Amino acid sequence: MANVRLYLDRPLGPMQAVAVDGPQAHYLFAVMRLEVGASVELFNGRDGSWSATVQKAGKRNGELLCQSQSAPQRNPPDLWLIFAPIKKARTDFIVEKAAELGVARILPVQTDHTNSERIRQDRLQAHAIGAAEQCGGNFVAAVTDLTSLSRLLDGWDPARRILWADESRAGPAETLAGLPAGPWAILIGPEGGFSAAERARLAQLPFVDPVSLGPRILRADTAAVAAISLWQAALGDWRGRPATT
Repeated sequence: MANVRLYLDRPLGPMQAVAVDGPQAHYLFAVMRLEVGASVELFNGRDGSWSATVQKAGKRNGELLCQSQSAPQRNPPDLWLIFAPIKKARTDFIVEKAAELGVARILPVQTDHTNSERIRQDRLQAHAIGAAEQCGGNFVAAVTDLTSLSRLLDGWDPARRILWADESRAGPAETLAGLPAGPWAILIGPEGGFSAAERARLAQLPFVDPVSLGPRILRADTAAVAAISLWQAALGDWRGRPATT
């Protein structure tokens, strides 16, 4: 198996030639110092993983040739993560770990107590790509641009239930075993918690299920990892449930 894995938003298939340039060429040929004949594993989030060899290697560009599919496409469960951005490094951590743990979509939201008023969606998407390259997955979680929580809830499809990590319920961790299968989203609040108005609205929505994450109030980045892990263990593909296609 190739040691170098690379995400490319290009069609992949048998004997498909794939050109690389810019930062990806720099990574392959300057950082990793790959030469002609070296093996690379490629994926695009749609066509599975492919074993490829370097056909041309230059400082600014090169060419790879797909040989055979090394793994079929493996999509995660239909789970989204909704979170309020926090400090830059911790926001990066949330995106990276959500992608590694098997989230299909990541939605940053502006809440009444959100500290960050803007994000770099392209930078966060790059972190999700890097996480997929590192963890051996061949699906890349989509990171959306920042929107307000109110607007998101206004247009929400009630068929997708929301698991709300409610810090006010701190106490014994609650089991998720009784929750129905199907599309879900996990909601993590900002560092200052949700406002009284936001809490009142969430409590009234029939598709929102509040849950405790244990006896301690967790930091937002820790809460995201804990909630995803609980959901994956109860309802996700950690228990062998089929992934979405």
